[in-house]
Amino acid sequence: MDPLLARLSQVDACAVSDALDRSGIAGVALGLQPVSGQKRIVGRAVTVQLGPDDKRASKRHLCTAAVDASGPESIIVIAHEGRLDVAGWGGILSLAAKGKGAAGVIVDGACRDVDESREMGLSVYARATVPITARGRIIETGWNEPVVISGVGVAPGDYVVADGSGVVFIPAEKIEEVLALAERISARERLMAKDVLAGKPVAEVMGADYETMLNTGANP
Repeated sequence: MDPLLARLSQVDACAVSDALDRSGIAGVALGLQPVSGQKRIVGRAVTVQLGPDDKRASKRHLCTAAVDASGPESIIVIAHEGRLDVAGWGGILSLAAKGKGAAGVIVDGACRDVDESREMGLSVYARATVPITARGRIIETGWNEPVVISGVGVAPGDYVVADGSGVVFIPAEKIEEVLALAERISARERLMAKDVLAGKPVAEVMGADYETMLNTGANP
């Protein structure tokens, strides 16, 4: 594994979100939840853009190029423009992505065939689930290009963390800065948890320095 991904796998989405706050970077994609899979996923974005079917013949089914280009360090990130009335991902795609070893899938909109994704253990994050097919309704308009996911710009190769708390994107050029901060925040919170378990009053553990630790110049 990429050493940066190995380190990223040791911090959660909340620590990364805090680090992004500290760095002044918008990276949290609101409204996305796990619909299958129970583990934290980390990887680098392979992007897809979807749009309305303009009735022109499509050379390939949506998302297939991204799946074929993915691997164990990839998370397929689909800009479905928040649509809930049609699925932007389905079961055969999940099967193919699982076969490629992809870390997971993120859909800014609805997906379908969730039971199949669950059975094969593929982590999929989406806004909703719906049985309505993409065929005749939406097509892929581009892939491996910058997209917008829940208001957050995502470029191919950006870093992704997703867990039960949500989905967070880190620009590739900012990964070392954000990751170092997230690691420091996680270490600080582990010490705080240790103090709480030892019986120290939580009001003391979560004192004024905790409230201000994300301020510029503070030492998380």
